[in-house]
Amino acid sequence: MTNAPPLTGWRQAHLGHWLTEGAKRFNARVLTLMAANDRMPLALANLAARGRLTAAHTHITHHLALEGSRLNELATRAGVSKQAMGKLVDQCEAWGLVQRQPDARDARACLVTFTAAGLSWLQAFEEAVGQAQAELRAAVGDEVATVIALGLEAYAA
Repeated sequence: MTNAPPLTGWRQAHLGHWLTEGAKRFNARVLTLMAANDRMPLALANLAARGRLTAAHTHITHHLALEGSRLNELATRAGVSKQAMGKLVDQCEAWGLVQRQPDARDARACLVTFTAAGLSWLQAFEEAVGQAQAELRAAVGDEVATVIALGLEAYAA
């Protein structure tokens, strides 16, 4: 029996690897498209163009309810700690994407809500996601794109 080194090719050729790489590429393309969107507030477009906005910032976009969310709800939906989400909200608040408002249901709590600029960001995000999805469809074909979407939806459920 020899002590041959283990085969390592599988580490970069498994489904999880390709999901991660695909998500990175998709998110980077969405942010690039957002940076070029005329509806995007200029300051945010400049941040996106300089690479200051990341996929982490889209957690707000994915998970913040239009009527607002408490910080702990937002963190739970995003699957991150309350402290991590607090830092992300602080940054997005400084950039004018969101604001904190008193929660009418609980005077001790606050709601994180989109600002007008944040709603413009949300619209630019929707348009960028649509275009990135269309580009994926063009790259792999309609049938494969449909199978990918259905398969990932079933797997994530």
